[in-house]
Amino acid sequence: MSENFEVVARLGQLGRAGVIHTPHGDIPTPAFVPVGTKATVKALIPEMIRELGASAVLANAYHLYLQPGPELVDKAGGLAAFMHWDGPTFTDSGGFQVLSLGAGYKKVLSQEFAASSRERTASREHGNHERSGDKRKLLEQAEESAELTPPDKRQAHPGLARVDDDGVNFRSHLDGTKHRFTPEISMQIQHHLGADIIFAFDELTSLLHSYDYQVISLERTRRWAERCLAEHERLTVERAGKPYQMLFGVIQGAQWEDLRRKAAHDLGKMEISGRHFDGFGIGGALEKENLGLICSWVCQELPEDRPRHLLGISEPEDFFAGIENGADTFDCVSPSRVARTGAAYLPTGRTNMARAAFREDFSPLQEGCGCYTCTNYTRAYLHHLLKAKEMLASTLLTIHNEYYTVHLVDSIRQAIIAGEDAYQDFKHRTLIQLGRA
Repeated sequence: MSENFEVVARLGQLGRAGVIHTPHGDIPTPAFVPVGTKATVKALIPEMIRELGASAVLANAYHLYLQPGPELVDKAGGLAAFMHWDGPTFTDSGGFQVLSLGAGYKKVLSQEFAASSRERTASREHGNHERSGDKRKLLEQAEESAELTPPDKRQAHPGLARVDDDGVNFRSHLDGTKHRFTPEISMQIQHHLGADIIFAFDELTSLLHSYDYQVISLERTRRWAERCLAEHERLTVERAGKPYQMLFGVIQGAQWEDLRRKAAHDLGKMEISGRHFDGFGIGGALEKENLGLICSWVCQELPEDRPRHLLGISEPEDFFAGIENGADTFDCVSPSRVARTGAAYLPTGRTNMARAAFREDFSPLQEGCGCYTCTNYTRAYLHHLLKAKEMLASTLLTIHNEYYTVHLVDSIRQAIIAGEDAYQDFKHRTLIQLGRA
């Protein structure tokens, strides 16, 4: 095993429980990592995050680059010191935000599920190289409504992000100012932020991009990965007095098996000046029903001795699918985001606590839950806070949602350690209760 990662138990051919070792502490895996986009998990203070059981948090390089700036965070002693968090930290590369918030085609990221699975499956079966008539029609409609600007047309739209082989030009979503990210700049930003685990800069594509463009993009991301490794090595030597930062390569390839496997093989074997990736992020667009399958393609190709992070996942059934097929850690904004809309994660599914049915319900939010919210407050009180538009509602619901998610993944870990039968029993009971078995 790598000195930064060890496996302590196995699940099937690909699943495992392990430990990631970082300068700021260990991360037992599988683990869910709450997202603190701007160096804060919205509505919570760091002590709350620790009390609800999280072992790490993830912040966003794009947002912290724009405000307050990576140099300031560096002067503060790094991300953990700046936000008063005493545990491990992650930062993503900023690639997703550069090509969504800064690109002008954000809507396509939510629209990529607009085409039915049947349409996309038909497209893939049509040689994997040509769009089906239905998919072509969808693309044409999206272009006409300005919800998607294809890569080959972005040069005609000066307000949008523009990708070239060297990097990306984009505009700040805050004030419209122009900026540029390259692999080297992303590495410099993340080294200044000082997170324990950082990610290589990659190009984001959606399910609506053609196979041919995915091939071009994948090669661009591969070359960027080489540049990230080289710059990471240079900065690690230059900043030798700082704690070592693990660099994860990001696996793209959308829904295509040949592209996913190629990306995983290339990045898994990649070595620049004696430096290889310390772990891997599984990113990009994918259909929910294919999540486990895509993870299996990738993890079959990746080195066994390094951790794998599945980006943007927080649904219970997705945790099981990802973990069984080799994913070790996860992050997602959803637990805190839905809390701010009044929704609670419960064993039976997501529930809107502003419903009139909870007005006189004096039971805990979730019976038997050990979080601060459930041990001290009632559903009726939460309902009142939401109706009164009190800020405390967001705090209490975020505590519960993050606790629920962190502890669900930790319970999966404990079940893996207990053995195959214990894991299958826990999975069955969890999904039956959710109505998703």
